[in-house]
Amino acid sequence: MIIAPSLLAANFGRLATEVSRVNGSGADWLHLDIMDGHFVPNLSMGPPVVRSLRKVVKVPLDCHLMIENADQFIPLFAEAGADWISVHQEACVHLDRTLHLIASHGCKPGVVINPATPVELLTEVLDLVHHVLVMSVNPGFGGQKFIPNALNKIAALARMRAERKLEFRIEVDGGVDQETVADVVKAGAELLVAGSAVFCHGDIRTSAKRLLEAARSANLTRA
Repeated sequence: MIIAPSLLAANFGRLATEVSRVNGSGADWLHLDIMDGHFVPNLSMGPPVVRSLRKVVKVPLDCHLMIENADQFIPLFAEAGADWISVHQEACVHLDRTLHLIASHGCKPGVVINPATPVELLTEVLDLVHHVLVMSVNPGFGGQKFIPNALNKIAALARMRAERKLEFRIEVDGGVDQETVADVVKAGAELLVAGSAVFCHGDIRTSAKRLLEAARSANLTRA
């Protein structure tokens, strides 16, 4: 079980402090939501922020590209220090080519699906990806409520992974907190993105630790 604090929920006015407070919490990587104002309504961060973070953190940087024309920006994020780069199935006309492009720049490729996108559309690329990110909210805004049907999609991906003897990891992003984390883990996810649950409810380090403990407990029950 891995908890990935999403910096979208952090205080950008003191980002270095927020990131440093995550250290020692058990969070093994950082999730960076990249928004372009076109594919999703908001704008967030770009390669310069990733480059700055790379200088001060050693954990993997998971860049979730909520953008159009991802092929143009993948080299820039890879050069800035991204370790994992995921792109939306809905935004990529030539998804196979885009995933190979990510891998060619030394990053782990991932594919993302929105709440209304069925997992069956990923059948032809599951053998190419390091991880599949299931959006459990509609992308573009933090602090949204978890969409329950995401659990069915996570479970379906877990079955497809087992049936095809693949090794991709299942990630979930949106509304993951103390109330939903057990169900998410039991459905089959192991990479858990959490924004508000980590940064907006008291001490950051304590919140991340509590969420990780709940995830591990649910994983033992699943096993």
